[in-house]
Amino acid sequence: MNPDTVLLSTACCAPVFYFSRIYQANSVFIEQHENFIRQTYRNRYTILGPNGPVDLVIPVEHGRKPGLKIRDVRIAYHTSWQRIHWRSIGAAYNNSPWFRDYEDEFGFFYEKKYTFLFDFNLAYTKVILDLLGIRKEILFTDGFENVPEHSLNLREVITPKTHYSRWSPGYIPPSYTQVFSGKFPFVPGLSILDLLFNEGPLTVKKF
Repeated sequence: MNPDTVLLSTACCAPVFYFSRIYQANSVFIEQHENFIRQTYRNRYTILGPNGPVDLVIPVEHGRKPGLKIRDVRIAYHTSWQRIHWRSIGAAYNNSPWFRDYEDEFGFFYEKKYTFLFDFNLAYTKVILDLLGIRKEILFTDGFENVPEHSLNLREVITPKTHYSRWSPGYIPPSYTQVFSGKFPFVPGLSILDLLFNEGPLTVKKF
């Protein structure tokens, strides 16, 4: 499916499927009026570490507060999550073909303290798109009920609560050599970081 317009939730280092939908669409909208939903890719992402998949979660302030708008979600810094995330990414991808080429681009996000999760996600996503050579303008919804006409609405579809095979009919995740392929069979549904560090400029050819 190559939709003219795709509607997505904000996400941090989203799965490969998320970026493949951006790549294939003509117009891309990010939802900015929804309520914050816990345990989703809005504030978590999954990498493949030496002992298997690792979920990295960005802590947020007042995450349990009902009706908290996604634009108002603040990142919490009561733990050293930035240091922990970057150390985990290094342990996972230090020996990947492209980690050294991209580490400065991504390391920045584990040093600067963004106030809002939405801004952090957007900046991170734009860096990833730039590295992928994907030139797409990111638009924003003007109301939760105002779904762009003829759009593929994936706001609540791409979630760790649902197996990747249910994100789209017939979707087959791209296969590639992962860092720990000698220890594990291929692990699909990971963050775009996994594909990017392993395939570099060839990443979009997997879409």
